[in-house]
Amino acid sequence: MILRDFTLMLLVCLTWATHTIVSKIVVSGMEIPPLFYAAIRYGIVALVTVPWLLPVPRPRWRMALVGFLMGGGGFALFFLGIKTATPSSAAVVSQLALPITALLSVAVLGERIQWKRGIGIALTFVGGLIVMWHPGERFPISGGLLLVLGSASVGSLAAVMMKQITGVKPLQFQAWVGVASALPLAILSASFETGQITQAVHAGWPFVMAVLFSALVVSLLGHTIYYDLIRKYPANLVAPLLIMNPLMTVILGILVTGDRFDLRMAIGTALALCGILIITLGGGQIRLLTKRLAMRARR
Repeated sequence: MILRDFTLMLLVCLTWATHTIVSKIVVSGMEIPPLFYAAIRYGIVALVTVPWLLPVPRPRWRMALVGFLMGGGGFALFFLGIKTATPSSAAVVSQLALPITALLSVAVLGERIQWKRGIGIALTFVGGLIVMWHPGERFPISGGLLLVLGSASVGSLAAVMMKQITGVKPLQFQAWVGVASALPLAILSASFETGQITQAVHAGWPFVMAVLFSALVVSLLGHTIYYDLIRKYPANLVAPLLIMNPLMTVILGILVTGDRFDLRMAIGTALALCGILIITLGGGQIRLLTKRLAMRARR
């Protein structure tokens, strides 16, 4: 990989890591209701990507469902979870999406898991469980991190379902994510949250900048650059670089939001990331998934 593209990959991971920190500040510091935050984000995505909405991918119901699960459904759970969870622990638990995707590929698509990847999956789950476990508390499993795990599971299901849809370009996919997510999230926010507008007005321009960063830089620019890189390079070269994302999030969490990083977190993080490396370096299924994404990006 040339230096320019490696730098772009580094910036993409830094952007995603920064977004986790920003999201924590929005839902906790600014006290913006999480569903409202997600609804505004995907409303902006939908407006910006309207020109790429057509032609409608088929089957339409699957595209709409995948769009909601990959966007609003998954991120709504993530924003709800990170309200009480730390960004660093949320970043580690989010990595469980990869082994969950592999297991769902076996159940739904009939794919096989080799023994090396099986070890990687087991290590990732053990590491994630250690991060989620809080011994000595009344409820030892973090509720916020359970929501983050739910977000990872929803995203994994969407990724497997997406493998059954062909001919969708990256910006077209983002358009459907926005359209399928904005209205349901707005309805959910209106039904279950209060004081959304008041909190948003009180937060002022910092909230506006945060939601624009989330919608335009993270959803559109970051993912477009990533799809371009997996089009240019082999999956087993690009995928391991994604491990920079949780590492950067952990560092930013410690520096910006004051996350506690004790021995338990260190062991859990190390096991989870080692598992992720084993999965990505030895995973035919991951290479297949990334290859299909790259083929869509070329169309």
